[in-house]
Amino acid sequence: MIWESTLPVSTPSKSSLYVLANMNVGKDNLILVFGGSSIHALSSMDGQIVWRKELSIDSLEIQQIFQPHDSDIINAVGFVGSSEFAVYQISYRTGEVMQQSKASFESGFCGEASLVFDNLVVALDASKSSLVSISFKNEVINFHQINLSDLVPDFSGKVTLLPLKFNGMLAIEIASSVLLLRVKGPNELEFVEKISHPFAVSDALALSKEQQAFAILQHDESKIHFKVKSDNDLRNEILKETIQMDSQRGNIEKIVWSREDGLASIVDSTTSELPVEKEGVSVAEVEHNLFEWLKGHLLKLKGTLMLASPDEVAAIQAIRLKSSEKNKMTRDHNGFRKLIIVLTRAGKVLALHTGDGRVVWSVLLPALRRSETCGNPFALRVYQWQVPHHHAMHENPSVLVVGRCGHGFDAPGIFSIVDSYTGKVQNSLILEHSVSHIMPLPLTDSTEQRLHLIIDAKLQAHLYPKNSDSLKHFFNEMPNIYWYSVEIEKNKIRGYSLESKAEPDTAEEYVFQAKELWSIVFPSESEKIAVTATRKKNEIVHTQAKVVADQDVMYKYISKNILFVATVAPKAAGEIGSATPEDALLYAYLIDTVSGRILHRVCHQGAQGPVHAVVSENWVVYHYFNLRAHRYEMSVIEIYDQSRADNKDVWKLVLGKHNLTAPVSLYSRPDVMVKSQSYFFTHSVKSMAVTATAKGITSKQLLIGTIGDQVLALDKRFLDPRRSVNPTQSEKEEGIIPLTDSLPIVPQSYITHSLQVEGLRSMVTIPAKLESTTLIFSYGVDLFFTRIAPSRTYDSLTEDFSYALLLITIVALVAAIFVTWALSEKKELKEKWR
Repeated sequence: MIWESTLPVSTPSKSSLYVLANMNVGKDNLILVFGGSSIHALSSMDGQIVWRKELSIDSLEIQQIFQPHDSDIINAVGFVGSSEFAVYQISYRTGEVMQQSKASFESGFCGEASLVFDNLVVALDASKSSLVSISFKNEVINFHQINLSDLVPDFSGKVTLLPLKFNGMLAIEIASSVLLLRVKGPNELEFVEKISHPFAVSDALALSKEQQAFAILQHDESKIHFKVKSDNDLRNEILKETIQMDSQRGNIEKIVWSREDGLASIVDSTTSELPVEKEGVSVAEVEHNLFEWLKGHLLKLKGTLMLASPDEVAAIQAIRLKSSEKNKMTRDHNGFRKLIIVLTRAGKVLALHTGDGRVVWSVLLPALRRSETCGNPFALRVYQWQVPHHHAMHENPSVLVVGRCGHGFDAPGIFSIVDSYTGKVQNSLILEHSVSHIMPLPLTDSTEQRLHLIIDAKLQAHLYPKNSDSLKHFFNEMPNIYWYSVEIEKNKIRGYSLESKAEPDTAEEYVFQAKELWSIVFPSESEKIAVTATRKKNEIVHTQAKVVADQDVMYKYISKNILFVATVAPKAAGEIGSATPEDALLYAYLIDTVSGRILHRVCHQGAQGPVHAVVSENWVVYHYFNLRAHRYEMSVIEIYDQSRADNKDVWKLVLGKHNLTAPVSLYSRPDVMVKSQSYFFTHSVKSMAVTATAKGITSKQLLIGTIGDQVLALDKRFLDPRRSVNPTQSEKEEGIIPLTDSLPIVPQSYITHSLQVEGLRSMVTIPAKLESTTLIFSYGVDLFFTRIAPSRTYDSLTEDFSYALLLITIVALVAAIFVTWALSEKKELKEKWR
């Protein structure tokens, strides 16, 4: 609990709460409580009463409070007695009544009303047999009486107005049924749906700025029918489900949107940089900021010296809270503030702020909703589509969402392009071809849209975006583009290149035919593909050279085309213990995906899956179960380039006679050296990842999602295959750790601390601009975000660094220099007079 407040009231009455829909996190917003004729405004930070307004009219009963869009005015509407309707315009910040108006209605009111629009209220008359539409604007109040017999031919009895917080919609109860009505104007209602009682309707849920949704729940003996409708299409449902529930549990009375449940089913994610902070401020603002800066540092100095009063201590805390920049919607110089764009299984895209995890925007993609043209759509992946740089800063970045109109690989594909800052869908279409493989290319066109190749079920590659500029860039790099497919059912891996299949300036010029280069077929009677892994396409490697003991140099075999494949014996393809150690085998392969050459193969006898692997730089780490030892194991393989092993002579480097800059062809047989080692590991693993930094200088850490739904950061040095029981002095200086049979698990290495990421499925690493730091986003049912520094923050000062103490030290040193200089001059003068 943060705070609790008790409000004084003159007369007991039913109280209601009004909270702004767009409350800003970290800012002092007002929470309004109203009942009878009084309104209280409380601070959202500490619960203190900011203002209180008692509307001095006898028998006034406030029905609704609302704030028009982008306004500092709140409107309070209610009834005075049984025949008058009153509207008050009140200042949101001070509580001052700015304007008020009243009007009488001859038939009277029963006291029930529902806010439909910002300037329209629908109420029941005194007899509860007619609806009264009340429109108000600029002190003018108009009444329109609507007979229900015009909407419901067999209407009889009395009406009850049900609470429904949804713009443009109205719910009324007649006998044992509920009618949903759409309000088109002050004197025009449209019948939408009739629902049998008992039922419940939710409040509005904003899907975008232009679209809202609401949920309807209906009981049917032991069944509950649940459906979600959009205000853009009230005749159809976005979602429709039926749930079995024992009727003895009672009826559901209320539906509440409690959280973005789609976040529990994330299928993919990417990141987007926030906009650059706008430059250019007035001189007065600069002077004010300078004064505030000096005042703040003076207060911090007094706090450091323990001279601050309690009020000044509170002011220091307020300054620190105000100066906290982690929630700003602009990018920072360290690269910590970003937007994480996530795609959910239901086809909803959300933008999360890394500062506090809040949802900046969300959109349910229309293209991924069930329709006549797309019967069973589902989301696949999300990619960066357009990333504008300095010469195109006026453009917002955007992401590409790819989906399918069915679960088969031959189903038509779906494209949606979404603005990363606003969530607005810029373009959406159903493709004429299927989507079986997606290849983001390291190429952009003149508008900085990233090129993507979509491989369909017929092995045809389709280039996007479709313009002449992207085609020109693609043709320049086409000879260097290769891809592969893993066919787990057929136990086969194939490698492909591309060739043009159409004449220029035709509709087919953006379509290319795959050309099979090689294939590897694993014998199905002895091996079955368990898992594959490859390097991140955007991984940065700082240097190929690795200086080892005795100042020797080893050169990493760096290739983005290395594929790790793990296969298991068919008898050991089931759960742990389903095979004997004699029948269990695990093979690990390193394959070059350009030539199809197997660079390395190793067999682990008595080993069984599940297998998890991660590839980075020139090494791969994989996790499996050892049936003989009854323990989990982790193995590491490092691969080095021996063809550059003679590049150790400094004079060759000086004279340029080395071959470090010589072109390397993957078709030539590489001269490689492999080092490997295996270690016992305590935990079962759900997922694995590796840290990534901006320049690739910082040491790597392995991120392990454990079976306990926690994330463990393990230093890569523990998985060095060159570890030995008794390392030499030079190896100790290099940082090689003495060999042990098990990998250590230090409790402090859990980056989730004591928290659990329920249902952990994946971890995503994002490099920050600060080289020492990497950002980590983990998701499952829960979400977890943090940043870590594998080699500590060697390139920045800590947040609690005392700048005031540094300033005092500098001033003291300068003063000491002048004092000692003066004393030295004085002493020297005395010695000369002797």
